[in-house]
Amino acid sequence: MEKFSVRFLPYDISIDVEKGLTIAEAAQMAGVYVSNLCGGEGTCGKCRIQVISGHTETSRPLNAFFSKEETANGFMLACQTLVYGNLVVKIPEESRSEGAQILVTEANLDSGVSCLPLARKIGLELLPPSLEDNIADTERIYRELIKKIKCRSIDINPECLQDLSDKLRANDWKINITYSINKEHCQIQKIEPFEANSSWFGVAIDIGTTTVAAQLVDLYSGKVLGVEPAYNLQSAYGEDVISRIIYACKKNGLRLLNGAVVKTVNQLVKKLANDNRISVEDIDIMVASGNTTMSHLLLGISPRYIRMEPYVPAVCAYPRINARDIGIEISKTGILEILPSVSAYVGGDTVAGVMSCGIAEQSGIRALIDIGTNGEIAIGNSEWILTCSASAGPSFEGGGTRCGMRASKGAIERIMVSEGELRFTTIGNVKPRGICGSGLIDGIYELVKNGIVNANGKFNRDLNDSRLIFEDNVPHYVIACAEETEAGKPIVIAESDIDNLIKSKGAVFAAFKSLIDYVGLGFDDLEAIYVAGGFGNFLNIPKSISIGLLPDIPHQKIHFIGNSSLAGARMCLLSEASLEKCINISRSMTNIELSSYHPFMNEYIAALFLPHTDRRLFPSVEY
Repeated sequence: MEKFSVRFLPYDISIDVEKGLTIAEAAQMAGVYVSNLCGGEGTCGKCRIQVISGHTETSRPLNAFFSKEETANGFMLACQTLVYGNLVVKIPEESRSEGAQILVTEANLDSGVSCLPLARKIGLELLPPSLEDNIADTERIYRELIKKIKCRSIDINPECLQDLSDKLRANDWKINITYSINKEHCQIQKIEPFEANSSWFGVAIDIGTTTVAAQLVDLYSGKVLGVEPAYNLQSAYGEDVISRIIYACKKNGLRLLNGAVVKTVNQLVKKLANDNRISVEDIDIMVASGNTTMSHLLLGISPRYIRMEPYVPAVCAYPRINARDIGIEISKTGILEILPSVSAYVGGDTVAGVMSCGIAEQSGIRALIDIGTNGEIAIGNSEWILTCSASAGPSFEGGGTRCGMRASKGAIERIMVSEGELRFTTIGNVKPRGICGSGLIDGIYELVKNGIVNANGKFNRDLNDSRLIFEDNVPHYVIACAEETEAGKPIVIAESDIDNLIKSKGAVFAAFKSLIDYVGLGFDDLEAIYVAGGFGNFLNIPKSISIGLLPDIPHQKIHFIGNSSLAGARMCLLSEASLEKCINISRSMTNIELSSYHPFMNEYIAALFLPHTDRRLFPSVEY
């Protein structure tokens, strides 16, 4: 097969690819990020690239995404443009990921966790063999180990056997043993020469649909030595869970998605190890937390039936495995534990969040809400926990909107309108490139408050406002004029953007209210609402209430807890008791499938208003 070179600017990265591949596929192979919401279907228009030189062909007309001037200047969609010659391709700012706000912090929720990790290290001094005591070397180790730890059975990783006898004798029968316990069964993972101050590390990792965050932890002290975030490389195959599942069902799709997330994890682990001057061989355990689809893809398990009624995952309780078996580069005998899921759309990230914020240990009723492409919600206390998931769509993460983008450098994140004057702030305090989810919420709140948009989400067309413009009789409101922006084009909020956000916030609120009503409670019965996740951390509480996203309760009851999935993964890494608690929580959670719960649709329709058709639910909101 004929091959051509593709060079990506401004990174100056080149790769040789086969003729006929898309530029998006070439970028993925080269490790170059290109924004992509639709998984290569050519419907989102976010993978804009500029072909500087070389021969390409496109698989479909692009008039809907580019002006004649842009087309003349070589602008194309990466997912629809085929390589037919040596190319030089520029990735414009709006298609990159620089300066992204990836949440890696969390509230101090786990200060009481005792440090008794899933993988443990112990020093042993063995009696040398004799004619009277000539049992096998492994049996000698087992005999001494059983005196010091509580377990029913012991075995040893075959990797340890290859030079075991020589190692024991060369080190005068003094050794360090790294072992893990799973349901009272002990497995010896590593045997090393005895060192009083030997190193010992683990990694906690949150595998999100959009981003991945990892923490390196000293297993002796429980101290976090470093934290590193990255975009999930799977994003090249689609931005949301559904598009990933669809891609996984294509030929080689599952293999590519599995390879992408494993590569992301390995890049983070290597960076953490290098920054802390340790070897990846010193990392003996990894605990991962993610939604059900991400957990399946990490293990290379087909998620096909997650999106098909009756929405059944292949597995919810994941087996503990050797990390190297799926290509994760930690110790050769290092283990990987994936936190359990509850259902197709309520995963280990929600279970980890419920555990880390203590809902399952409190007598009072509390709620956890993680707002993203999917809105996962859990309500309960120490006696019961109910969960559900609502498909909110991509609006909160900048998708499905004309000028939407992720929360990264140049995104408008705050909008204020006062006395006819509009002001905004951007991430990084640079010229704006688009509007992220929190900026969209801010903007719509301000437009409604100032009478520019009605409660039904429609513009007041009779308004005399120079920022209200019409294109083909479709109203748009200019947030940043062309001369203010990086690309030299105006950044606007369109009526369709408002409609999309109303649908998204309506789905989340309707799910929350459906769950509350299901147990015969009201929002006032909640002692606290914990808001988790990257998007939630940047929400403005009063504005979120005023558009009908969050319930109208006293603001002091609403707590942002950051990356609770990562916090829960670290708690389980450091404590066998926490992992057992996490497993028990997952088994005790009752999932309500909203697609078959008839009141949900009524609640959803009622929520398609700003803030809601029933204003009694939002008594404090005054527009």
